[in-house]
Amino acid sequence: MSAATEVTRRLEHVDVLIVGAGISGIDLGHHLKTKQPDKTFAIVDGRDAIGGTWDLFRYPGIRSDADMQQFGFEFKPWTRANAIADAHEILDYLREAITDDDLDRHLHLGHKVLSAGFSSDEARWTVTLERTSDGERFDVTCGVLFSAAGYYDYAGGFTPHFEGREDFRGPIVHPQQWPEDLDYTGKKVVVIGSGATAVSLLPSLAEKAGHVTMLQRSPSYVLPVPRRDPIANTLRRLLPEMLAWRVTRRFNIKRQSLILAASRRYPKQMRRLIRKLNTNALPEGYAVDTHFNPRYNPWDQRLCVVPDSDLFKTISSGAASVVTDRIVRFTEHGILLESGSELDADVIVTATGLNMLPFGGIALHVDGQAVNLHDHFIYKSTMVSGVPNFAFALGYTTNAWTLKVDLVSNHLCRLLAHMDRHGYATVTPVADDRTLIGKPFLDMDTAYINRAMHLFPQQGSHGPWTVSQDYALDRARLANAPVEDSALKFTAAVVDTKAAAKEAAA
Repeated sequence: MSAATEVTRRLEHVDVLIVGAGISGIDLGHHLKTKQPDKTFAIVDGRDAIGGTWDLFRYPGIRSDADMQQFGFEFKPWTRANAIADAHEILDYLREAITDDDLDRHLHLGHKVLSAGFSSDEARWTVTLERTSDGERFDVTCGVLFSAAGYYDYAGGFTPHFEGREDFRGPIVHPQQWPEDLDYTGKKVVVIGSGATAVSLLPSLAEKAGHVTMLQRSPSYVLPVPRRDPIANTLRRLLPEMLAWRVTRRFNIKRQSLILAASRRYPKQMRRLIRKLNTNALPEGYAVDTHFNPRYNPWDQRLCVVPDSDLFKTISSGAASVVTDRIVRFTEHGILLESGSELDADVIVTATGLNMLPFGGIALHVDGQAVNLHDHFIYKSTMVSGVPNFAFALGYTTNAWTLKVDLVSNHLCRLLAHMDRHGYATVTPVADDRTLIGKPFLDMDTAYINRAMHLFPQQGSHGPWTVSQDYALDRARLANAPVEDSALKFTAAVVDTKAAAKEAAA
């Protein structure tokens, strides 16, 4: 029997099929192993590697945008010195988690999910997979389908139309498709953008480039933070590993919550504080208000963090600069700006954002009817109204992604246990409240989010249909509140009397 045939055989049916072998998929794998050990499950991924975002993105300087005390798994301490971690450190951590829970035997890489259809009569999903090695397609079935695919489109990032693009003589690169052989040594590089990717790229590119310019249409908030967490590293030396992990994790979560609350309640004071930190990190007389003073309030959009002020140090050294202006067109040798000046460039990097895609773009059907996601509501940030036995994990936008993923995984295991106790075969959120008003799934005024919200299910105006960005509220809702809910419809498992009689006779 060939290896490919063996994979097909092993994926004939599982209790839970997890789509995505990144942080979310590994997290749920751990919870199933420890809380639902009798459940069969598989983790499929269209790529040939684990890690999701952290393996896909290969641009210089890629790193976490939250400290690993929050971004790490609740069940696995982060023991490395860096709190703001590089991608290779995160991948090593994820590989360790897979080894710790023996998840390798549940992994089926190179298997892309194309579509999934639920049958109410059979109380199961039929999922069509495509094996990327040879293009063969086959069906597997599962009781519960879980999307751990995130919300980014892995096929490509977002690049707006730039007039004259074809005139530019050098390479134009998007960070999501970073070429391994790109040589920018000694060259003039222009990075278009002002978000987390751009501020991560700048210091790293400057190590080899002749000069790097971050060209932004408008500024973002940039907050300097220590790369290493002195509290975490000290407690790790003084306390048992797991205790030190829990203490620092809770402390950092609380600190982040206070920062968010202060930003909402005292935006002017928080703006002044961030400006002061920026001013202290930059040369005297630097135009802070031009390049680092956004039009919006702190945390109306996600803050960019820079470990050990690396962005500001690079600017101060003269190896990099920031230009705030608008693009008229690309030219043969650079970019013409509205101010009339032209930025010379040998390489242009378009750090202009990502495309969002719900649930990996899987086409969902229920009893033969296609699911138009935008017509449905999200239940407790983890299920979709009218779609039975389906759950997903999408992390926070104003906090560390993994905090919500841990809560969602734990909640799903509680839900599965509840169904087993009562003999239920299906669970479906039902949004029959006529006073419910639809709102965008993510309520944050960011371009890449606004472009895609018509593709996603909506959140509701109240009740379990709201999508919270508050970890404490979600913990109460997902970890502590009863699973039984008036918004959930359960159906009992159908007993096959002939099969039961045959089994009893045997």
